[in-house]
Amino acid sequence: MKSPLRGADLLARSLAAAGAKHLFALSGNHVMPVFDAALDAGLSIVHVRHEAAAVHMADAWGRLTGEPGIALVTGGPGHANALGALYTALASESPLVLISGHAPLGELGKGAFQEMAQAAMAAPVTKASWTVQSVDALAADIVNAWREAISGTPGPVHLSIPNDVLDATTAVSVPSGSAFDVSEERVGGSAPPLGGAQRPLIIAGPAMMRKGTRELEEATGVPVIGMESPRGVNDPSLGRLAGILSRADLVLLLGKRVDFTLKFGKAFAPAARVVQVQSVRGIQFKSNEWLEEVRAALRYRPEEWSSIKSGTRGPVHPVDLCREVQNLLDARDAILVSDGGEFGQWAQACLSAPRRLINGPAGSIGSALPFAAAVKLVHPGAPVVAMLGDGTLGFHLSEFDTAVRHGLGYIAVIGNDATWNAEYQIQLRAYGSERAKGCDLLPTRYGAVAQALGAHGEDVVRPDELSGALQRAAAAGKPACVNVMIERLAAPKY
Repeated sequence: MKSPLRGADLLARSLAAAGAKHLFALSGNHVMPVFDAALDAGLSIVHVRHEAAAVHMADAWGRLTGEPGIALVTGGPGHANALGALYTALASESPLVLISGHAPLGELGKGAFQEMAQAAMAAPVTKASWTVQSVDALAADIVNAWREAISGTPGPVHLSIPNDVLDATTAVSVPSGSAFDVSEERVGGSAPPLGGAQRPLIIAGPAMMRKGTRELEEATGVPVIGMESPRGVNDPSLGRLAGILSRADLVLLLGKRVDFTLKFGKAFAPAARVVQVQSVRGIQFKSNEWLEEVRAALRYRPEEWSSIKSGTRGPVHPVDLCREVQNLLDARDAILVSDGGEFGQWAQACLSAPRRLINGPAGSIGSALPFAAAVKLVHPGAPVVAMLGDGTLGFHLSEFDTAVRHGLGYIAVIGNDATWNAEYQIQLRAYGSERAKGCDLLPTRYGAVAQALGAHGEDVVRPDELSGALQRAAAAGKPACVNVMIERLAAPKY
């Protein structure tokens, strides 16, 4: 007769059976049984410094692998700290499971320690959210949470597990790996015919983009545009997208809503046919001229950028900074992480890499360092460069400590204009320079701060310091931060 399992052991072994390798976690009273159980289940615990960082890491893992990242946080305020990051994952259609500790079932309604209505709090920013009601139901709940995260349109799922459930024992068996499999169901068959369209487009949402837009373009002959930025039609990394959208006569929306990023449909010509589709199988379009026109429009960058030079004493122009960073991204299999307001837009417009991760349609900032750490876990041999502004850095600066402890050697490049620049630019446009107040930051030496946290750190003021600093960061063999004082400029517009 087999020995009964603690709920915590059943949880950890079930996750291992599903294929999970890491728990992105922050410790706390309610989840310490899981820390113990992870040892025997062979799960690595990546211990972060803020609960939102755990969710961001699980988000990045889900985007890169297609399998749910697992975030583990304690109940009450720990759970509350994690919630904001769920919205970033939801908007980016990223599969993850947030597991939160929870006050004991036997104490609910009696003023239990850190008692909250956690499932209800998480519901608006997840695909599904519930509280486990017994140890015997735990394994089935884990299976359902995993499957829900990857079924249909992927997204985050939340599961609260009371700590008396984690401590209780059960005779329920660990599910087999096959229990977590989800068979992809094709809905809707082939896409509608192109008819007489002369300028068709396929616009893919975040999850569909990760399946390979270039391959889709080559298979159908139809230009494919992936949209994952909150700037929408004004996304600087998509060149002259607005002009292309206004010329298309047929738009096939593949996993993409007609939302604010498409100006609720006003980005298209009034006569254009706009169709939501589940598949584009069977489509064949033969106009190389239109395909090349779209590609050229998306590649467009102003010619004058090539001649931009920073003043010899600084600050550095973002284009000049990106020109130097591109040398790092030209390495094989390099991955770009980009996050932030105005500086993030310059980075996305100026830099190219085989793969990139950005903060996504939610428009939230702060995810860059947790993202970069997770990227190094998925692709340990790949060069990883994170581009982020100084405002963004403040959310999770202490995650340099996490990267150092876990040996995750990314390079973070800070564009430091000593301001919340996106909001400052709004003030300038809406109220004028005399009323542009309240968004200033200090020109902090973040390279020195990162160095104090155990990373390699450098602070750059003049353009002639930049190349050497980046080369030393790349050779450091550990997490690195290059903090660069940049011009305070609005995001690029074409």
